[in-house]
Amino acid sequence: MKVFVKKSIEQLTSSVDAEGSLKRTLGAGNLVALGIGAIIGAGLFVRTAAAAGEHAGPAVTLSFIVAAIGCAFAGLCYAEFASIIPIAGSAYTYAYATMGEIVAWVIGWALILEYALGAATVSISWSEYVNKLLGGAIPYEWCHSPMESIMVNGASHHGIANVPALFILLVLSLLLIKGTQESATVNGIIVFIKVAIVLVFIAVGWQFINPANHNPYMIPADAPSVVLANGETYSYAPFFNHGWGGIVSGAGVVFFAFIGFDAVSTAAQEAKNPKRDMPIGILGSLVVCTILYILFSWVLTGVAPYQDFMKSGKEASVAYAISTYMHNYGWLSTMVTVAILAGFSSVILVMLMGQSRVFYTMSTDGLLPKVFSDLHPKFRTPYKSNIILFIFVGLFAAFIPGSMAGDLTSIGTLFAFILVCVGVMLLRKTNPDLVRPFKTPLVPLVPILGVIVCAGMIVSLPSETQISALIWMLAGLVIYFGYSRKRSKLGNIADVLPTASDFEKH
Repeated sequence: MKVFVKKSIEQLTSSVDAEGSLKRTLGAGNLVALGIGAIIGAGLFVRTAAAAGEHAGPAVTLSFIVAAIGCAFAGLCYAEFASIIPIAGSAYTYAYATMGEIVAWVIGWALILEYALGAATVSISWSEYVNKLLGGAIPYEWCHSPMESIMVNGASHHGIANVPALFILLVLSLLLIKGTQESATVNGIIVFIKVAIVLVFIAVGWQFINPANHNPYMIPADAPSVVLANGETYSYAPFFNHGWGGIVSGAGVVFFAFIGFDAVSTAAQEAKNPKRDMPIGILGSLVVCTILYILFSWVLTGVAPYQDFMKSGKEASVAYAISTYMHNYGWLSTMVTVAILAGFSSVILVMLMGQSRVFYTMSTDGLLPKVFSDLHPKFRTPYKSNIILFIFVGLFAAFIPGSMAGDLTSIGTLFAFILVCVGVMLLRKTNPDLVRPFKTPLVPLVPILGVIVCAGMIVSLPSETQISALIWMLAGLVIYFGYSRKRSKLGNIADVLPTASDFEKH
């Protein structure tokens, strides 16, 4: 069996609108909202303060621009593929067309890290913020995993299960089963709420900007050290903690606040006019979020000195800035918590949707069991896949601490970005005459820059994360050679087709 067998563009597009396939219900506006829903999560509130406090200071606005440029390289490549191949499956499908089945399997397996583990991790954070909003009303035992414990007044409390995390996963899984249009509508409402709150913070906070907090704009090399809450001292002397080095390092921190736009490409088979709408959805959501990120970070670093973000705790930095420097606006702090919850909810929704669509496409190719591509007779959604995903993601969310997922979500995403950039270059060479409704500009420069930026991000991740990702990939290869290779529809066809050497024998 040929593990590097490729799907032709004709094979990929011939069955797109066949009877029994996914319903085309999403317009360009839905896709932009889908991208914003995936991108704007807690990253806007947490990553901004972390990057400003540790590395870039007020110049974190420049860090967002650098990170956005890095994402744009990959986004332009995604947009070209999505306009050519309007199929569910995202990077998995693109790899199948350009690099062969085994590479497609590897990237499909890697996307589980981004979507499934990402959804589980975010649902755990959702649980934490709900409990915070409720004033800690949920007992510790029922909002933490069995692997977590805490001492309260001399008594030890151990987690049993994270019930709120399970609850939000169940609600959003049922919504996805009901229908893509319904899910897009709910996502659109959530996006409206959280973007509105972000805009309110920008508008109100602008009045409280202290110009002295933006001067100097970049952290100087001789900036005084900061004493942290735990008594340790944080120094800005190292190259990547100040000046342009701090801006670049800050870009590495906020880069992950952009992750999610690629989930738009998983909905290509449900877009009404994918050749036009997919590039708008992918690039439009990136542009909108970049503008919001820059404005938000300018206001936040203007309201409070960047050193405060080191002292007050990164997750509470926005609420801290409001309560400390924006008097009589306590209600805005509550709204920010609501916005974070809304952000978490839409991220989970899009991640679960993206994972089920990747599994749907892998199943139709024979690489996964048929159950993952079974569609609901009425709603035309991969409901069995959604149910299985809820169980898998739910077990992780209920019984495993969120910290264990670490940067695995990010490494899976960056790996996908690299392969998509490589795929655009390969397809330009192997199929130069292909009609491309959207063309990535400056090929091969843009894809090469995308590969360099994303590879640099992977290298900068902790070695433990890289080793864990390698183990995950090896497990995926075991499954591929033990199950998927034997059941591959395209691979089996390739085995029975005559080769050039067969003709030479005759």
